[in-house]
Amino acid sequence: MESLVCVAAWAVTLAMVMASIMWAYRWSHPKAKGQLPPGSFGFPLLGETLQFFAPNPTCNVSPFVKKRLERYGNIFKTSIVGRPVVVSADPDFNYMVFQQEGKLFESWYPDTFTEIFGRDNVGSLHGFIYKYLKTLVLRLYGQENLRAVLLAETDRACRASLHSWAGRPSVELKDGLSTMIFDLTAKKLISYEPSELSESLRKNFVAFIRGLISFPVDIPGTAYHECMQGRKKAMKVLKKMMRERMADPGRQSEDFFDILLEELRREKPVMTEAVALDLMFVLLFASFETTALALTLGVKLLGENPRVLQALTEEHEAIVSNRKDRDAGLSWVEYKSMTFTSQVILEIVRLANIVPGIFRKALQDIEFKGYTIPAGWGVMVCPPAVHLNPEIYEDPLAFNPWRWQDKAEITGGTKHFMAFGGGLRFCVGTDFSKILMATFIHCLVTKYSWRTIKGGNIIRTPGLGFPDGFHVQLLPKN
Repeated sequence: MESLVCVAAWAVTLAMVMASIMWAYRWSHPKAKGQLPPGSFGFPLLGETLQFFAPNPTCNVSPFVKKRLERYGNIFKTSIVGRPVVVSADPDFNYMVFQQEGKLFESWYPDTFTEIFGRDNVGSLHGFIYKYLKTLVLRLYGQENLRAVLLAETDRACRASLHSWAGRPSVELKDGLSTMIFDLTAKKLISYEPSELSESLRKNFVAFIRGLISFPVDIPGTAYHECMQGRKKAMKVLKKMMRERMADPGRQSEDFFDILLEELRREKPVMTEAVALDLMFVLLFASFETTALALTLGVKLLGENPRVLQALTEEHEAIVSNRKDRDAGLSWVEYKSMTFTSQVILEIVRLANIVPGIFRKALQDIEFKGYTIPAGWGVMVCPPAVHLNPEIYEDPLAFNPWRWQDKAEITGGTKHFMAFGGGLRFCVGTDFSKILMATFIHCLVTKYSWRTIKGGNIIRTPGLGFPDGFHVQLLPKN
């Protein structure tokens, strides 16, 4: 009897092992109508998620992507956080992905990203509702409002911040820039004053940012858990603000949030309250974090490249010397005259690669260069692999703004430059970010010099970060 039990137990165990092997094989060798791109799915369920999130201290393409490009070519398959994903460094395929939005591809992010940004975030919306929200946002960040309002407000914010920093032994630049930009944009978006931000909303966004691109384990002590808690607290503030404003129908419109609430009060509103809240959350985040990171890296690069700094300073001092009042605020004509500055900004964002990947989903089986991308699979366009490709950019890791000289103005994403995305979802805040960077650079190089006190090392996880900060001392010019 005992022998029969042992045989039965052994048979059950063997069957479970065989079933597990077969399941693992089917997971790593999915069926497809054509030839899948080369690559590996790694371990079942976990995939290659650990390798994808592994930190690396370089401006170069991440080791995760670089090793696979060398082994498999410009398009390869992998698995990240449980989903099959095709990673692309192919400029032609990337361009097709952006241009075929809504036809062959649609905006998509892994479930963990959706949890962070909200299930009704603008990146998950499609068709009419997305275009409708984009039109609303352009009322804030469009050319007309930039020229009439935001340029002058940005100039005042940069002047005030730099003046306050100049009295300190050192300032941690990334944190200082984040505070400055957040205070500026939060006032436009939700009429928040800096005194209120210090203890509430901005702190929650800082917590959110620490875990934004981190390994998705939601347990206390992890960056991802801190991120999710930051989101919950920030959303609580926004929901409370929405309830108070909706209860006051006679309130005068003062900011962008009021514009959204006016839309919600319509007889047949296009959006829901959840969509409005997630849009405000994304705008508050996107308005300050990406630009602050790019500017921090920009100041670091300028300090390491005296020839670039000299040429940049000469352009801005010429602008000041042509004014009747040397202390006047920056004008639109002056901003549009900054030829070399625009080249510097393009070079900064090319090297910064703030966004390590832009995600889409295949809506149908797609054939490209002999490979099949199955319907439902994720696609990750990899901007760093294009921006740092030596076949496209000579000596790609060099900070060389002159490489943009005599090039046509970039008003949207191209095959070889996608720092602000591309296609239908080209970032609506691009022009505002450029104005912020140009205005800050203008105020900095005309009135101050600086020296590094400590820090400045970078890390990518895979997003850009400064683990030990970037501390500088500002010295007023005579």
